[in-house]
Amino acid sequence: MRQFFLRFVRTLHITRVLVRYRLDDVLYFLPLLKPYQAILRLSPMAWLGPRPQGTFAERLREALETLGPTFIKLGQMLSTRRDLLPDHITQELAKLQDAVPPFPSNVARQIIEAALGKPIEMVFSQFEDQPAAAASIAQVHFGQLLDGREVAIKVRRPGLQRIIDQDLAILALLADLAERYSQEGRRLRIRAVVAEYAKTIRGELDLLREAANASQLRRNFSAEPDLLYVPEIYWDYCASPVLVMERIYGIPIGQRDALHDAGIDFDQLSRRAAEIFFRQVFRDAYFHADMHPGNLFIDPKNGRFIAVDFGIMGSLDDASQHYLAENMIAFFRRDYRRVAEAHVEAGWVPPDTNVQDFETAIRAIAEPVFEKPLNEISVASLLLRLFQTTRAFQMQTQPQLLLLQKTLVNVEGIARDFNPALNIWEVATPLLTEWLSRQRGPQGWWSEIKQYFPQWGLVLPEMPVLLHNILRQAQQGELPLVIRNNDIEGIRQELHHGLQKLTYGVGGTFIVVGLGIIAALEHRLDSPILNLPVWAWLIILPTALWAGASWVRSVFFRRG
Repeated sequence: MRQFFLRFVRTLHITRVLVRYRLDDVLYFLPLLKPYQAILRLSPMAWLGPRPQGTFAERLREALETLGPTFIKLGQMLSTRRDLLPDHITQELAKLQDAVPPFPSNVARQIIEAALGKPIEMVFSQFEDQPAAAASIAQVHFGQLLDGREVAIKVRRPGLQRIIDQDLAILALLADLAERYSQEGRRLRIRAVVAEYAKTIRGELDLLREAANASQLRRNFSAEPDLLYVPEIYWDYCASPVLVMERIYGIPIGQRDALHDAGIDFDQLSRRAAEIFFRQVFRDAYFHADMHPGNLFIDPKNGRFIAVDFGIMGSLDDASQHYLAENMIAFFRRDYRRVAEAHVEAGWVPPDTNVQDFETAIRAIAEPVFEKPLNEISVASLLLRLFQTTRAFQMQTQPQLLLLQKTLVNVEGIARDFNPALNIWEVATPLLTEWLSRQRGPQGWWSEIKQYFPQWGLVLPEMPVLLHNILRQAQQGELPLVIRNNDIEGIRQELHHGLQKLTYGVGGTFIVVGLGIIAALEHRLDSPILNLPVWAWLIILPTALWAGASWVRSVFFRRG
């Protein structure tokens, strides 16, 4: 009951904010809320209160910022969904600020002590009360461990879990109603969008998961410390609401003047940004999915990238990797037939898709792009247009590809910002070609052998005995053959019912014909047909038909 009351109060607050920013029209697709619209229109608040300024997109951004962390993060995610929203809205949502006032340092101390189960003085020799950064999910303090190591301490905001759970429940309800009552809601797959978002934000709330993400990324680039550096995680001091990691010193990537003064090579920086992205995607199948300028720093000593904030990570399965590599290489070669075939082979579009029509649609979006110089072609924009086109061929939304497209937009923007003449294709093509040869050539075969050899070692000793048993049963005629298939069972049921209908239909036809014969013979039942009286045929034909149908049913449709 308490949960219901809290959600009701939160719903009223959300409604009030929507009305304040004149966004309440988005709710009136529900028949249930139509009378509510008239009530709000008559409310003094609607015509005496201050009138918000700006376009619909600007008012939407301001409303989301007012509603707090859940809606700020939702808006940031929607800013990457240009397959769902118009460009003018996504561009405005991209301006959403995640900076919020910090919570008191004494509360941060209490959260740390409760999570680690000991006084803060037993963990840190120094703890800076003034936060270094504050965002909607957590804030960061600097400190020093007892052994002298400098650390950054990330602390989750108090009470955030309850608020976000309430907001997600409300969003899930609205999404369900939107798909139930709105054709546009069904087209946009609102429930899937909300479910994807709920999974993302719940992952950000668990700082232990973020710590694991950082450790994995650090391990992936351990052999290339001059390319990307990931701070070390100090696991002894981590819990769900607290993350302690190595403190890094770097220049924020947005401070171009400071980078220039440090002697950083901008051309090398842009190439490294692109190389980091493609190595994450095609070598590791695991990538930092929030690589905006606020999360990236440059080491002034050697110009390497330093990444922070690992709450959102993306991963790709083998099919997704092949899909991307095949498509990007085929696009570069303008082999649109191969692009269409790669979609079908990966299962992203239905197998009965007309490949020729698909190829024509892809050529229509790609040819205008490739008329530009290669250094002006945006890989991210090309992928976005591809995703938008494939929707017409029933390609369902793939969350991992959307995360990747968002990350590619950020990385490509950073790379082009430092070197507008950078040819992304020049950086990507060698890495893609190397990855494909490694997956399909002898090296790929040898990797698969090494991967599955332990499993083969467990199965091989059993093979002679199993093979002997199968051959013995086959020789003695005892080898069972069992075929189970739901589709075959469905066909069998349909044939069964069809045969019954046919039996009744033909039997009825014979009876009607027989009655016609009787009428034609003016009820002379003793008139012979093929040396048999009419009344005998009226008995023989239906009986024979029924017997034949029963035999067919017993042979082909008997239950095992």
